[in-house]
Amino acid sequence: MTPEPIMYVPAFSMKQRVTMMANKYELIAANPDGSDGPLLAFAQQKRMAFKEQVTFYTDATKSRPVFSFKARKTIDLSSGYDVFDANGQQLGWFKKKFGKSLLRSSWQLSGAGVDADGTERNPTIAVVRRVWEFVPFVGEIPLPFIFHFDFTDRGTGQPVLSVERKISVRDRYHVTVRDQRLDFRVAAAMTVALDALQGR
Repeated sequence: MTPEPIMYVPAFSMKQRVTMMANKYELIAANPDGSDGPLLAFAQQKRMAFKEQVTFYTDATKSRPVFSFKARKTIDLSSGYDVFDANGQQLGWFKKKFGKSLLRSSWQLSGAGVDADGTERNPTIAVVRRVWEFVPFVGEIPLPFIFHFDFTDRGTGQPVLSVERKISVRDRYHVTVRDQRLDFRVAAAMTVALDALQGR
């Protein structure tokens, strides 16, 4: 079985709603004027469960799964995460670069002809955020910092993906996919991972 055709979405947003038991993510298309368009996918992550897999559905009823990402090894999360379509065929993968992430979070992203490196845009905020995470008790409080990630092609240096966290009552990210080769499902999985796995 071959993977489904590439689904290109040039811009979308992600809204997060935190509850006692789960983090819920809505992936919403962006209209040309910047307003919210239709819901593209919905994901839910149980807060007390291991974070080795996240499944995306068409909506909050969770009746129809459309794609997912899963850790290659549940014990060694540095081995990376694979992104799959609804049929279980791989669309791409990503992993955190733990060495480079000690002070400034860095990721590697790959899918259908795209190989990109992603890094926190502002090195100063990256350092302050790291200090915040290691302060006893304070580190358990949700991050108050507005941080952004930029991904560039490993070969050409051209922009591939930008993920910008916005100030709002609940976490909201604006995502711009600058490379038409990058499948929305891979971009969406990476965006959720930047929120759900950032502390890993």
